[in-house]
Amino acid sequence: MTVDSTAARKPRSGKRAGAKKPAAGPDKPELVQLLTPEGERVEHPDYAIDVTPEELRGLYRDMVLTRRFDGEATTLQRQGELGLWASLLGQEAAQIGSGRATRDDDYVFPTYREHGVAWCRGVDPTNLLGMFRGVNHGGWDPNENNFHLYTIVIGSQALHATGYAMGVAKDGADSAVIAYFGDGASSQGDVAEAFTFAAVYNAPVVFFCQNNQWAISEPTEKQTRVPLYRRAEGFGFPGVRVDGNDVLACLAVTKAALERARTGQGPMLVEAFTYRMGAHTTSDDPTRYRRDEERELWEAKDPILRLRRHLEREGHAGEEFFAALEAESDALAKRVRDTVRTMPDPADTAIFEHIYADGHALVDEERAQFVAYQAQFADEESN
Repeated sequence: MTVDSTAARKPRSGKRAGAKKPAAGPDKPELVQLLTPEGERVEHPDYAIDVTPEELRGLYRDMVLTRRFDGEATTLQRQGELGLWASLLGQEAAQIGSGRATRDDDYVFPTYREHGVAWCRGVDPTNLLGMFRGVNHGGWDPNENNFHLYTIVIGSQALHATGYAMGVAKDGADSAVIAYFGDGASSQGDVAEAFTFAAVYNAPVVFFCQNNQWAISEPTEKQTRVPLYRRAEGFGFPGVRVDGNDVLACLAVTKAALERARTGQGPMLVEAFTYRMGAHTTSDDPTRYRRDEERELWEAKDPILRLRRHLEREGHAGEEFFAALEAESDALAKRVRDTVRTMPDPADTAIFEHIYADGHALVDEERAQFVAYQAQFADEESN
């Protein structure tokens, strides 16, 4: 698939010109969209993309399997197999589109909800579950897939990504870095500091904000008076808002932003305007702070349904494809269940490992105290 981000490009032959761009303004900011909720392909003058039927089917498969994995993890938490789970339900297009825009040599810094991006980077889905089951600190080697471990501290990964990008620039590499965070994290000081450093040092980093409109129970309008993408202006780099339920738009915009970073043009903020259809985490009850009508409105914009409509409209996929994918998703769900339930418990002292690369006297002391504490119970049982 190829992307052309040249401004004012005319619609290409063989594609629908589509509707005019929505009028921008404080109440209705411009939104990059290439696929309508009805599944109709439209053009945007600044972001053109060529995608083959095979690639479209691949994007659909990515989203379906990611959603099935996510749903299975939520069920496992409800059954007591996981301590917590942060669902991505409704955000599949933002994650798959942006994830597929990255190159192998790019580096990704996620939060704790980027299960779709992890899928795109080749991280086995079952490796995402160890931390939530409490058997490891993460479950994968970040350098194998250039995909950092999940970050629970809100917004801190934006600083990590900026620092890494500054290092990439100093090394003279032509790769880029992408940092994921939510609308709530955009209010954190760490994110503002990351923006400052990235702008001043012209770091090759893309800030990808998934604006799912709810920072737990706080709506976006209680965090900002302007659309989030416009915050980039004050730091001296561009921002763009993309339809976060449109996998093609997310792919095209992120691909262009990453290429911009690789060619020395500095950072960019991408705001994927989407919706969190589920709870913030499995410890949250969204019915206490938002209306059912709101969710129903966004269900009509479902990213997976949108692409399926397009595939069927264009004749790119039939029942055989969808049936095979359903069988594949069932097999994935079974593998996830079996793997989680057979995960071995860690050693009691494993919590003290990998804290410092070269060891630390205080950690050694705490480990010894813990071992001595546990030995008391062993003595009581033997007596």
